[in-house]
Amino acid sequence: MFLRELSASLDHIKGVGTELRSAFTHLGVTSVGGLLCYYPRDWEDRSQIVPIRDFQRATVCTVVQVIAHDWFGFGAMKTLKVHVEDTSGQGVLVCFKRPFLENQLEVGKQYRLWGTFFYKYGEIQSSNFEIEAVRDDASKNFGCLMPVYRLSAKLKAGTLRRCMKQALGQYAKPLEDELPAYLIERRGLLPKSRAIRAIHFPASLEELELAKQTLVYEELFYLEIVVAKRAIERRLAPGGQSPDAPVSSLQRRLLERLPFSLTQGQLAALADINRDMDGPYPMARLIQGDVGSGKTLVSFLAALRAAEMGGQAALMAPTELLARQHAENAARLLEPLGLRPAFLTGNIKSSGRARLLKNLALGQIDFVIGTHALFSRDVHYRNLRLVVIDEQHRFGVLQRQAIVEKGDQPDLLMMSATPIPRTLALTVFGDMDVSIIRDMPPGRKPVITHLALQSNETRVYDFVRQQLAAGRQAYFVYPLIEADENKSLKDAESMATRLSEEIFPEYDMSLIHSKLSEEEKRITMENFRQGVIRVLVATSVVEVGVDVPNATCMVIEHAERFGLSALHQLRGRVGRGSEQSYCFLVYADGENNRLSNDGKERLKVMKNSADGFVIAEEDLRLRGPGQIAGIEQSGNIGLSIADLVRDINILEHARADVFAMLEADPELLQSEHQCVAQVLKRAPPFANVAL
Repeated sequence: MFLRELSASLDHIKGVGTELRSAFTHLGVTSVGGLLCYYPRDWEDRSQIVPIRDFQRATVCTVVQVIAHDWFGFGAMKTLKVHVEDTSGQGVLVCFKRPFLENQLEVGKQYRLWGTFFYKYGEIQSSNFEIEAVRDDASKNFGCLMPVYRLSAKLKAGTLRRCMKQALGQYAKPLEDELPAYLIERRGLLPKSRAIRAIHFPASLEELELAKQTLVYEELFYLEIVVAKRAIERRLAPGGQSPDAPVSSLQRRLLERLPFSLTQGQLAALADINRDMDGPYPMARLIQGDVGSGKTLVSFLAALRAAEMGGQAALMAPTELLARQHAENAARLLEPLGLRPAFLTGNIKSSGRARLLKNLALGQIDFVIGTHALFSRDVHYRNLRLVVIDEQHRFGVLQRQAIVEKGDQPDLLMMSATPIPRTLALTVFGDMDVSIIRDMPPGRKPVITHLALQSNETRVYDFVRQQLAAGRQAYFVYPLIEADENKSLKDAESMATRLSEEIFPEYDMSLIHSKLSEEEKRITMENFRQGVIRVLVATSVVEVGVDVPNATCMVIEHAERFGLSALHQLRGRVGRGSEQSYCFLVYADGENNRLSNDGKERLKVMKNSADGFVIAEEDLRLRGPGQIAGIEQSGNIGLSIADLVRDINILEHARADVFAMLEADPELLQSEHQCVAQVLKRAPPFANVAL
């Protein structure tokens, strides 16, 4: 019997009736298997004595004697206090809403006590405690590691533990191992039956650690099966012939026309792409590189390759502003080489759109650049050979899939300006090959980042004024378009007025945000790029924007309200030219705007690091995989016990085992069995090979 097959109702557990079943449903537990997989969030070590005098060092776990009762407060607020002592000292149990303990905790008798104590009102107190009478029989709640679960108002800790013990007694013993036996032995894991028992009620800290490793490995093993299945199926699809593909004729012509040379990172990425596109199966590659590292130019070179192979290429960008910039650059660079580019968004007028779609379907357009419109129902391609997705984290899984399905197994190239953390590269993007562009074009200087209190913003304004006087340009970014109800945050509209009238009245200024029409945003950004506008006030809409090499100042107000990825992208808007650039992270202070711990961590990371990979790892740790990977449309990664950051080493082991297994026996991919584990019961040929 496999744990995943335990769909029996909770009614089958002795002692669970209608009321308890409802309480469990509120926690998302509806079956026996679901209950056994409802893992503790922590464990209390009640096996070690911690006397009252050591309350500041650890949670108290001791035997006490009740020495007195008294009360404080009046009426409904009247509260019982129970005075206790052990061999080390005295303490007080404050029994909020538990007056019945007056009869249960008798003066002069001994009790086992577990509680969190603190010093208050001249005495050592606890209002969060568990207590039981000392009897001759063995204790059920002391002298052991006690699981701590997430609870609800209708489900108490003792009740949940009792139900869990009953479920384990009825169902744990016949549980079969879901992992192949050779992997359990190789990785030093526990049998499934023992692991499930030990994760809830471990006999020791050592057994608990083994149970965690076992269940974490198993969960990540199943996750990597999904990843590996996608990767191997893609490799089984038909592709090109040559494993070695040098720079093509059109690519060489473009490189010769450029006024600069590609960086080593760009050249290496291009070589990877050419090998993939001429390889034995469709390309699935992710290019990682900071803002300004030259990823877009590499994608243009890939589009030339697709055209030479008789196919079409499509580049999807998250905003019309960015798509338009790409289209303009493509026209400038690629049209002289004979390539036929086009620009497609939802705002193209119907007459022009119909003509464009007709030419696209007839194959008279080689390279189409646009937004989500590229995968609209009425968009058809003659031979879509290459799909490029820019700023991939801004698209959900379903959106990425929709554009790929417009072709017949086209090559896929995704680009990320915020590097993907290693854990996500092994999971969400684990079926893709990765190229990393670490170097920046020559002449670029690192952006100097400063942290500034909101109360010291005058100094920031003075510095920006010096840059403007030197002929430079500046961004001011705010978290809101307009004032919120409490007026607790600065907004772009109000600050645009203040900056233009009070702070920088001598410089041309404009405002851009998401509520403006695409045409208004295009004109504003073009004027900023041309230097007509010297100060641009914006929301995070400029996170993905056009290149303005003359902009040297980025001021982000209420920086604590932005995620690390957004801060990194915004900072990347400056430093695009040869002049030194600066980023000011202005954060709120004062009684009503205390900086949260997460906010402090984000700002420290931005201050201390310009390395996109360090920032990406921190962003994953603080925000979780769903948001950073752009996978919200398909749901977050529903891990119940594994942690992608903490368990990276186990993840790598599971990944190696899964890929080796499926590559050695591809027939496993064709299985119709509902439970993958049933398919994997037989050990493949490499079972005894060390990885």
